[in-house]
Amino acid sequence: MPEIADSAPDPIPVVRVEHWLLRSRRSPGEARRHLGALLAGAPAAQQFADIGLLLVSELVTNAVVHGTPIGNKVLLVVDLAPARLRIEVHDARGDREPVLRTAGKDDESGRGLVLVKSLAHRWGCCPRLGIGKIVWAEVGSSATPAERAA
Repeated sequence: MPEIADSAPDPIPVVRVEHWLLRSRRSPGEARRHLGALLAGAPAAQQFADIGLLLVSELVTNAVVHGTPIGNKVLLVVDLAPARLRIEVHDARGDREPVLRTAGKDDESGRGLVLVKSLAHRWGCCPRLGIGKIVWAEVGSSATPAERAA
């Protein structure tokens, strides 16, 4: 189950970028390109690159497939601070929260949120002002995912 409370980002990001994405199969790749360019421009941020690129792919894919009705867009918001990367994906489906599920061995989908949960230091879902929801994930807190699970 994602965290619901404590969804506010840290107060002072060094960089905050926003990109509107179409409801398209191409949007996860576009989101990776945007995040990759941001991280490449901040050499100290390379520590977040591998996990951040995977997280943005999974979150945007879920928003496109499950969270965005036809005719709506997805908003990608990235906050980068020296010790943390926060990825937010805003979609128009406030009535549908992300659901962790166990995929069968032959299932071709259904593993994305399990990856998000295992790789992010924190993640969650919260209502979006106006319409929809925000699904977010953070990388770079003081505890590793393994330390949090202990």
